[in-house]
Amino acid sequence: MPILDERSLDFVSHSPEQTLRLGARLGERLISGDVVCLSGELGAGKTTFITGMGRGWGALDPVTSPTFVLVNEYRRADSLRLWHLDCYRLNSGADALALGFDDLLEGGSVMVIEWPERILEVLPPERLHLTLRWVPGGDTKRGFRIEAHGARYEDLLHDFRRAAFGG
Repeated sequence: MPILDERSLDFVSHSPEQTLRLGARLGERLISGDVVCLSGELGAGKTTFITGMGRGWGALDPVTSPTFVLVNEYRRADSLRLWHLDCYRLNSGADALALGFDDLLEGGSVMVIEWPERILEVLPPERLHLTLRWVPGGDTKRGFRIEAHGARYEDLLHDFRRAAFGG
C-alpha cells in the first residue's frame, strides 16, 4: 500500500467483499457537507464501493446505482441524507446545475458523485477523489487511488488509512 504523500493513497482490493468493507470504513467517517467523487471505467467497482459507503454511513435503504435516474437519495435514522449522483449521462456542469446540483451541495448532506470528470467545472475545489481501476491477474481485483483536496479531506484520508490498514 503505497502512501504517496499525506494527500494520496494507492491500494488494491482483492474481492468485492473487501471493496464493500473498505467502502464501509470510509462511509463511517463521512459527515454532513462531505463530497466524494469516484472515477473509473464501467465495472471497475464504483457501485460496490458506494454500497459499502452507504452501509458504513448508516443508510436505511440499500444503495443502488442511479445510472438511469441520475440521483438517488438515502436517509439515516437521524434524517441526514446522502445524495448519490451518477453523471455518466450528463454532458457538462450545466446539466448538473439544471438538476439542482447546487441545491444538493448546499443542503449539508453527504454527496457521492460517479463520473465527476463530466462536471468538473461545477465541483467544489475541496473534495475526496477516488479512482478505481481493473488490476491484471484476477477478475475481482481492483486498484484504488484516493486523493484528498483540502484540509478536511486530508484528515478524512488519514482516518480512513488508519481504520482500513492500521498505523
